[in-house]
Order: sequence, then structure tokens, then C-alpha cells
Amino acid sequence: MSTTTTDTEKLSFKEKTGYALGDTASNLFWMTFVFFGSFFYTDVFGLRPEQMATLFFVTRIIDTVFDPIVGMVADRTNTRWGKFRPYILWFVVPFGVCGALAFITPPFGGTGKLIYAYITYGLIGLVYSAINLPYSALMGVISPSSEERTKVSSFRFVGAYSAGLVVSLCTLPLVKLFGGGSQQLGFAITVSLYAFLGMVMWVVCFSTTKERVVPKASQSSFLRDLGDVVTNVPWLILFVLGIATLSYVSIRNGCFAYYFKYYVGNQTVLGFDLTAEGMLGAFFVAGSLSTLLGTSMVAPIAKRVGKRQLYMVMMALASVVTIAFYFLDPQDVVLMFVLQILANLIMGPTAALVYAMYADASDYSEWKTGRRSTGLVFAASSFAQKMGWTVGGAVTGLILSSFGYQAGVAQSAGSLTGLKLLVSFIPAVGSVIAALLPLLYSLDDKRMQQIEKELAERRAAAESAPAQA
Repeated sequence: MSTTTTDTEKLSFKEKTGYALGDTASNLFWMTFVFFGSFFYTDVFGLRPEQMATLFFVTRIIDTVFDPIVGMVADRTNTRWGKFRPYILWFVVPFGVCGALAFITPPFGGTGKLIYAYITYGLIGLVYSAINLPYSALMGVISPSSEERTKVSSFRFVGAYSAGLVVSLCTLPLVKLFGGGSQQLGFAITVSLYAFLGMVMWVVCFSTTKERVVPKASQSSFLRDLGDVVTNVPWLILFVLGIATLSYVSIRNGCFAYYFKYYVGNQTVLGFDLTAEGMLGAFFVAGSLSTLLGTSMVAPIAKRVGKRQLYMVMMALASVVTIAFYFLDPQDVVLMFVLQILANLIMGPTAALVYAMYADASDYSEWKTGRRSTGLVFAASSFAQKMGWTVGGAVTGLILSSFGYQAGVAQSAGSLTGLKLLVSFIPAVGSVIAALLPLLYSLDDKRMQQIEKELAERRAAAESAPAQA
């Protein structure tokens, strides 16, 4: 079914910023899990590495099944606020509450704590899907223009990486401040603060955005929509690409807390005596600032060279920089920071490019089938995130266990080798795959301009056609 559209003008700075705050809210949790999730569950909460790996695998598999259901239900939602915006309002409180509960360590025995971890970690995964997937789909209907959506995507990921900067800069100092020597208490209070701030940002996001691509009332069946998506070749490529990319991010960033604590240790750098904890915080801040800088520049560069080509080059370069970490000695702290800055400057913009390509895949689906299932198409993004997160978390736990990692003690030579692999060669497998997959992706910018033009003509024809009795 064709669509009708309104308000095709350029989006205001206020709306693009308001939309971006939604991903700032999401990433106050997401980046906390990416940077500290594995470390929290082993060294703070008290799970063994293999228990953590199983926890991540089981709960995230359930999440991935839930994602397409959310997408299809959102596509069939019709309210005075639109299809996707109301989910932000409906799930803002559960998002904050469940996220805070996931970082509370209860005073239970081993079995009780494991059950608590499964319940709370599983809940935040489901609620994250329920709010973030419609939020992502909102970008597909916020404007009919592919160029405007690329700009919105750039704003979005500036917002996302701003949250990463906050998490990297503030988490460990706040844990120390609020915990008074107890990391368990410190994490609980710190993440509760993030939850409150995130809820405020979600409300602002809801209040400042608008849906402009409005599907007509009639809808196809669930199975027909699902069939449209699984036969959408660009969607399938982006799905696999997303898994590879998020596996890379999850493994690499999730292991630096171990890497600095057990491999780097305290060091004297340029005449300054630095603790492992202090270097870790500064390391994440350097990466977040570099990511912000790279993301802020992506839209004009992508316009000149194309989203697909730019993505491939960036992922290939990120792979080389990541592998270089394996060859560093503990005292090579300056070089670690240089490589971190380069990796994030290169890698940061890729997320904005991928989400802009998801929106293009939604247009392609409508162009090909005459039906638009934006929520289900964007379920690919969340689905791929969860699968990449699943693979990354499970691999991290299994590698740590297989190399003999034990929390809170000096590590063996084998365990240290495992940590070096987890920040270099192992995540680089995902980035290499992600660099090669766009060779199969057919929606370059020239083709999208033609698709956008044809869709606009169809929509104009539909709007001018006489209503049928």
C-alpha cells in the first residue's frame, strides 16, 4: 500500500537534537553494559565467567525473538501521536526501573543471585527493545528524504556517543564516590542516576519529534510483512553486518576493564604515576571524544563519497588499528591511547551510516512491494544489536574461562594472553566481516536518489487520486 506524506521540509535543529536525546538516554545504559557489563557481573556481582557467558547468551536469544514482534506490532499501532512515538511514552518508566535493577547486587546466595541476574537482565533487554526499536523506526518516518535522514542519523549518534562520553568519564568516579569503598553500592546508585536522567531525555525526545511518512490505514498480514523483509536483500546484508559490527564493539570495549586492571596495571607515564582505574577512565573518555568528532563529520563526507564506500573503508582501517593492540607491552600506555583515538575516530561514524542505510532499506521495501513496514525493517537493527551483543558477551565469557581467568587475583600468563586476544584479533574478526559485506549491498546513493524520486511520484499520485467508494 502506498503512503501519504506531509511536511517534507528540512528538519529543524530542535527536532534533530530532540530525536538525538533518545539515543543519549538509551546509551546511558547501553554503554554502561558495553564498557562495564562483563566486568560488573564477574568482579562486582560475583558470577563466574562461564555463568556470565550463559546469562548473556540465554537472555539475549530471548530478546532477539521479541524484536520482530515489537516491530510488527508497532507497524500496526495507530494513535494521535503516530505509530512509533507513543512507545517512548509508554515504556519510559519501565526502562528506567528495569535498568536500575539490573545493576543492584542483592544479598542472596549464589543460586539466588544467578536467578536475580536472569530476571533483571532479561527484563532490561525486553524493555530496551520495546522502547528503542520504535525509536529507531521513528527515524524512517521522520522525513521522506534520504539526505535528511542521514543528517538525523548523524545527530542521533552524536547523542549516543555523548552518552558514551558521560559513561566513560563519570562511571568509575561516581561508583567510588557513592560506594564509599563498595563497588556494589556504587554501581547501584550510579546507574539509578543514569536511569533518572534517561527518563527525562526520553520525554524530551517524545515531545520534540514528529512522524511525517504516514502509512494508510489498511495493512497487510504479519506473514506478508515478514515475507517482504526476509526477501529484502539489502535488509539481510545489513542484518549480518550489524551482528558482525556489534560483536566487534561488544568484545573489544567489554574487555578493556580487565585489560587495564590485570595486564596494564599501574604505570608511570611521562613522569606521572597512574593507576589502572584512572587510565581506564581516561582511555574511555579519549575514545568517546574521538567517536563524537568522527560522527559529527560523517554526513558531509558520506554525501561526497557515499555511505556504502565510506563504511567499508572505515571498517577496514578499524580492523588494522584493533589488531595492533596485540603487540603492545603493558608500559606502552601512550601508544594504547593513540590507537584508541584512531580506532574510535574511524569506527565511530559507522553506526550513523548503518542506521541511515536501514532507513534506505525501508524505502527500498516500499518501492519494491508497495507496502511499508518500517518497524519491522528497523527490528533488524535491534535484532542485530542483540545478536552481536549475544555473540560478544558469550565469546568474552568463554575466552576468559578457557584461558583460566579468575576474578580479583593475579592472572596467569595464559589468562593475560587471552586478554590480549580479546582486545585485538578476536574482535577484528567481526570488523573484517563488516568491511567486506557492503560489497554485496546494492543501495548506493545514486540508486537511492532514483528510488526516492519514484516513491515521491507514487505518493503524489495516490494523494491526488479520487477516493474509492
